[in-house]
Amino acid sequence: MSSADYGVGRGGFLWHISKMIYNSAEIEIFNRQVVRQHRDRAAAGLSEFDFLISEVADMLADRLSDIRRSFPMALDVGCHTGQIGNLLAGRGDIETLIQCDLSEQMAKRTNGLKLVADEEFLPIADGVLDLAISCLSLHWVNDLPGALIQLRRALKPDGLFLGALFGGETLKELRQALVAAESEVEGGARPRISPFADVRDGGALLQRAGFALPVADTDVLTVSYENPLKLMRDLRGMGEQMATHNRHKSFTRRTTLFRAAEIYQEMFGDADGRVPATFEVITMTAWSPAPNQQQPLTRGSGQVNLADVLNSSDSNRKN
Repeated sequence: MSSADYGVGRGGFLWHISKMIYNSAEIEIFNRQVVRQHRDRAAAGLSEFDFLISEVADMLADRLSDIRRSFPMALDVGCHTGQIGNLLAGRGDIETLIQCDLSEQMAKRTNGLKLVADEEFLPIADGVLDLAISCLSLHWVNDLPGALIQLRRALKPDGLFLGALFGGETLKELRQALVAAESEVEGGARPRISPFADVRDGGALLQRAGFALPVADTDVLTVSYENPLKLMRDLRGMGEQMATHNRHKSFTRRTTLFRAAEIYQEMFGDADGRVPATFEVITMTAWSPAPNQQQPLTRGSGQVNLADVLNSSDSNRKN
């Protein structure tokens, strides 16, 4: 690696890893270069718009506090400007936290050790991490199973993965308003909201990646806005604009944009004129396999006959 791959960030070393070339046979939904550009542009002013990232970071930190063990070496995947790192700073159960982001502008605003790298091609050796944590970044990954496999390999046996990403109900109101407005004004609708994962797929994704004891659950956060244009401004401020390959490359027409705001207000506005914005957050928890973990019983090894239980229940109902 040449000296051009290195830099020095505030508060620690900044390692810059060049992105590996994609396999041309793979299907890409997201343009990762555009994702990086959006995050680079949002980095300087993110503190004004990171309330949602901070809220979910709090949720993840609370879950981590419920686990009574130490994590000497941890990785924050998609760290933004350090929301998770700030919460975990000073915790005795984490000795070293490396904060990693696709965007150099995001990563260099964190404190401590930092790494600039693509979440799809993490330069982390096998079996070195005790914890991999991720707050609202993995929904921009093209190959989520592949990224999870890399994280599982990077974890030590019985290492923990804890991640949160946006789910399928996210921005459902905005999606409906944009489709209706574009159909009305332009005679057809194009994709304007990125596709999101479904909570029902969360456990299956973790199992496919080789994790043990996978759990996926969902929380729905509703944010109230003065008007839909404020919501769109916040999404831009968070770096969460559309970044799919099939996105419309030109700016949305002003007439379409304002008509979408009107429809949004008409469909979802309350008595005070405010509008809701739904954000579904899928939280995934899983462990790298280890011999000493709890294991499911072998099929057919149960000691209780289900028929006896059902018969007993029938007799109780009759009595």
